[in-house]
Amino acid sequence: MGATGEIGGLAARSLRRRGAAVALVGRDAGRLAERSGACPRRVFDAYDLDGCEGLAAWTVRSLGGLDHVVVAVGVAGFGRAEHVGEAAAEHLMTVNALAPMAVVRGALPLLEAGGAVAVVTGAVVDAPPRGMADYAAAKAALATWLAVVGREQRARGVRVLDVRMPHLEGGFAARAVTGSPPVLPPGADPVASVEHLLVAPLAGAAGREP
Repeated sequence: MGATGEIGGLAARSLRRRGAAVALVGRDAGRLAERSGACPRRVFDAYDLDGCEGLAAWTVRSLGGLDHVVVAVGVAGFGRAEHVGEAAAEHLMTVNALAPMAVVRGALPLLEAGGAVAVVTGAVVDAPPRGMADYAAAKAALATWLAVVGREQRARGVRVLDVRMPHLEGGFAARAVTGSPPVLPPGADPVASVEHLLVAPLAGAAGREP
């Protein structure tokens, strides 16, 4: 999920290079068509939580099975708490927390021992800055949820990876749903970060687990 964004697109490309059969889900239909090639693809709406929950079942029907799930969906938001409107606050919580939770919730019953989900939260969870209360709260809610789910799934042999991605080069902050980003330091290299923090742990290397 999130295959038309930078992180999701890089993860999908890397997994395909490793020989994985991939089904792509993204918000931008045009970009999804460009990136999918012969892979199954589906457009999603983060506000359709039932639809998000059903994505794993669609993947099983499309590929014949499901071993790993990557969720790399999110939208930034900036501004002091009193300056963030309720519509923007709801949007941040839905896209950054509720939609990823719904995707994982639908995938868990379909994953067997050895399966894994990798969900991108962000370094903002560890050090939330001023001017990002609503965005940080949504990511922190997701991280807390993943930590509990990870403990619940451990006995089944299903790994739940919380990917605390750092600030990356690529313009994510410039596409905020509300407010303007502060002056940010240079971001980390997206390709190296996705490979080291997301793809390698998902493939079985040592990574962050709850």
